Amino acid sequence: MFESVTSVALGSALDGLSLRQRTIANNIANVNTPNYHAKRVQFEDALAASVSAGDGQATGSVTTSQEPTQLNGNNVNLDTETLSNVDTVLRYQFASRAIGEQFTALRTALRTS
Repeated sequence: MFESVTSVALGSALDGLSLRQRTIANNIANVNTPNYHAKRVQFEDALAASVSAGDGQATGSVTTSQEPTQLNGNNVNLDTETLSNVDTVLRYQFASRAIGEQFTALRTALRTS
């Protein structure tokens, strides 16, 4: 009833970012595991296409990183994971604030009517 393309897209973004956060944590947990290959989460392109189509609903996909491996067959780069984690946290905070502002506006509109 109150779901706009924007609110659905923000919810999808939060889901994708949450999946990315869990994936990064799993990569970091396996930084010393022989033959472990880092995973990556993509959802931004699917989300952009969905918003363009007027829907806003998208899900993330997890793929295996094709980056070069170390001698033990592991390709987790702690610097890359840390940077990706910071970026993901900032994006999540931005999206959750945007959703919060939508609810605040809706609550204000309901009070004044």
